[in-house]
Order: sequence, then C-alpha cells, then structure tokens
Amino acid sequence: MDISVALMWFFAGVICLIAELVLPGFIVIFFAGGCFIAALSAWLFDISLTVQTSIFLVSSLVLLFTLRKYSLKIFRGKVIDNLDDDYGNSKIGKHAVVTKTITPELPGEIKFMGSFWRATSADLSTIKEGQAVVIERQVAESGLTFIVKAI
Repeated sequence: MDISVALMWFFAGVICLIAELVLPGFIVIFFAGGCFIAALSAWLFDISLTVQTSIFLVSSLVLLFTLRKYSLKIFRGKVIDNLDDDYGNSKIGKHAVVTKTITPELPGEIKFMGSFWRATSADLSTIKEGQAVVIERQVAESGLTFIVKAI
C-alpha cells in the first residue's frame, strides 16, 4: 500500500496541530500550516521532495513571522490587574446573616451571597444566630474569614 507524499505532509500537519495543543508558545501551529501548504502543492503539482521541503520551510516561516504577533493579540486575551482585590473589597459594607453564633473565643458563620463564610466579631462581642451583621473587612491571610459588626 503506497501512501502519497501529499497525505504524509497532511498527517505531519495534523501531528503539528496536536503538538500545538500540548506545547506552549503558539509556534508549532504555523509549521502545521506549512505542512498543509506543502501537502496541497504536492497534491496539485508533480514536484520533487526538495521543492516540497522548501515550500514547507518558506511558508512556515512566512506564516510565523507575519501572523504570530497578530494572532497572539487575538488569542491571548486581556489580563485585568487587581481583579481579585476588587472582588474582595466588593463585599465590604454589605449585610449578612449569622448562621452560627459568633463568640470572642470562636469564630462563627455568616451567610452572604448564597454562601457560608467564617466570621469573627469586630468588637469581640457575642453575636447570636439569626442576627443581621455588616461586613467590615476581610482577613487578608485566607480571604475566607470576615470581620463583622452587629447591626
């Protein structure tokens, strides 16, 4: 069974696409494009392996140097600095309900935005279950404990 050279170039391109999924850098995909161009030229024209390899190298490098910078802008996305800080600060000043009594010795629990959070009292007082509280700040170490004050 003879496999055509064009089919081998095509399979090499598929292997490059799979490698792009595994490897970081967004480079191998352009070599996959070069493989596909070489496969198409080998399928359409009767050319030697040297010419096919030259077509592969030239087209891969042209694709790499012309499209990589543009493609990275599209596919990389945007990084928003301090998004976590803004999200954490958005809870401050909001109201919650105590679900487990808060004592000076032990933290309790509050229900806020549909989730349960550990909470301690700001003035080291006891806050009973069912009482409304306002969130004063978030404990920095874990971010999962709030300091609250009874309303």
